[in-house]
Amino acid sequence: MRPRSLPVRYGVAGMLFITVAINYLDRGNLAVAATDLAADLRLDPVRLGFLFSAFGWAYALCQIPGGWLVDRIGPRGLYASVCGLWSLATLAQGLASAFLVLFGLRLLLGLFEAPTFPICSQLVTRWFPERERAGAIGFYTAGQFACLAFLTPVLVYAQHRLGWRSVFFLTGGLGLVWAALWYACYRDPAHSRRLQPAERDLIRAGGGWVDGGSAAEPAPRVQVTWGDLRFVLTQRKLWGLYLGQFALNAIPWFFLTWFPTYLVSARHIDFNRASWATTSLPFVGAFAGVIAGGVCSDWMVRRGVSPTFARKAPIIAGMLLSTSVIGANFATGSRGVLFFLTLAFFGNGFASITWTLVSLVAPKRLLGLTGGVFNFCGNGAPIVVPLVIGYLVKHGGFAPALAFIAVVALGGALAYGTLVGKVERIAE
Repeated sequence: MRPRSLPVRYGVAGMLFITVAINYLDRGNLAVAATDLAADLRLDPVRLGFLFSAFGWAYALCQIPGGWLVDRIGPRGLYASVCGLWSLATLAQGLASAFLVLFGLRLLLGLFEAPTFPICSQLVTRWFPERERAGAIGFYTAGQFACLAFLTPVLVYAQHRLGWRSVFFLTGGLGLVWAALWYACYRDPAHSRRLQPAERDLIRAGGGWVDGGSAAEPAPRVQVTWGDLRFVLTQRKLWGLYLGQFALNAIPWFFLTWFPTYLVSARHIDFNRASWATTSLPFVGAFAGVIAGGVCSDWMVRRGVSPTFARKAPIIAGMLLSTSVIGANFATGSRGVLFFLTLAFFGNGFASITWTLVSLVAPKRLLGLTGGVFNFCGNGAPIVVPLVIGYLVKHGGFAPALAFIAVVALGGALAYGTLVGKVERIAE
C-alpha cells in the first residue's frame, strides 16, 4: 500500500519557515556582534542605536512599494531575488570598517527584506483554507525565533573563535544558498505538479486563492492607484491593525538589537561565554508562544467560536502578557531577569498571528497593498525602538528602556481591543 503523502501546502509552510528564519537571522546578527563591533569601531550607545535602527528606516519606507510589487510579480522569482540581494548585503557587512559603511549596508538590508511578509501573507492566502491560516502564519512566524533560539549560540561561538566579522559571513552565505533552493523548488499552486485535485478542492472550498494566476483561469491584472492607497489609509479597522503591529514589534526589536548589550552592560554577563539558556531562552519562549497562539486561534475557529474572538483574543492576551518585561527591572538575579524576559517574549509570540487579521479584513484586491501599509506602520518600531533605547541607556540606563517597551505593548492591546471591532472583510 502506497504511503499517504504529506499535503503540498505543508511543504510550502516549511519553506516559508526557513525563509523567515534566515530573514531574521540577518536582522539579528548585528545584536550578536554589537558589543565587540562597538568596541572595535568605537561606537557609543547613541551611534549604536542609529546603526540598529538603519534597517528599520529602509524596511519601513519600502513596505508600500514592496506590497505593490507583490501584487504584480510572482513570488517565486521575487522571493529568490530579494533573498539573494539581502544576503549579499549581509556578507558585505563583514567587510565594513566604518560606521557610515555599516549604516548604508543595513539600509540595503532593510530595502531588500521589505517584500518578505507581504509575500508570506499572499502565499498563505493562496495555499491555505481560512480555518488553517492562523496555524500556518504562526508556524512560519515561529521561524524568526527558532533560528535566533538555536543558532544564536552558534554565532556567539563563531564570534568568540573567529571574530565579529564571521557572524556576517556565515549568515550571508546561508541566505545565498537558500535563495537558489527557493527558486529551484517553489511553484505557485496553479503551476504545481505535486498538488493533487483533492487538496486543491479543499483549499478552494476553504477560501484559498488556489486558482489565482493559472493558465486556464488567469488572475485579473491588479491595478493599484493612489485612490486605493488613500482607501487603506482611511479605514478605522485597519488603523487598529497598523498601531497594534507597531506595538507588537517593539519587544522583538529590543531582543534583535539591545538584548546582548543589556546582559553585558546592565547585568554584567559575559555574552561570549554565557550559557545557552542565557543567550537563547527568551527566543525559545517566543517560539513556543508563536506556535501556541496559532494553534489556539485555529482550535477556537474549528470549535465554532466567532472569528472576532478567536483571532483577536490571543493577540490582546499576548500583548498584555508582554508588559511583564518591566518585571526585569525588579529582578535581582539573572534567573529572575530571564524569567520576566522569557515570559514577555512568550506573550509577544502568542500575539503574533496578526497577519491572519490582514488576510481576513483587507480588501481582497488590495491584499498586498494593505499588507505593505500594515508592515510599514508596524516597522516604525525598528526605527523608533533602537533609537529611543539608545538615548535612554545613555542618559538613564536600561530601566526606563524596559518601562518604555511595556507601555508600548499596553497601547497595542488597547488598539486591537478598541479600534479593530468585528473581524470581517472591508468592502471597497
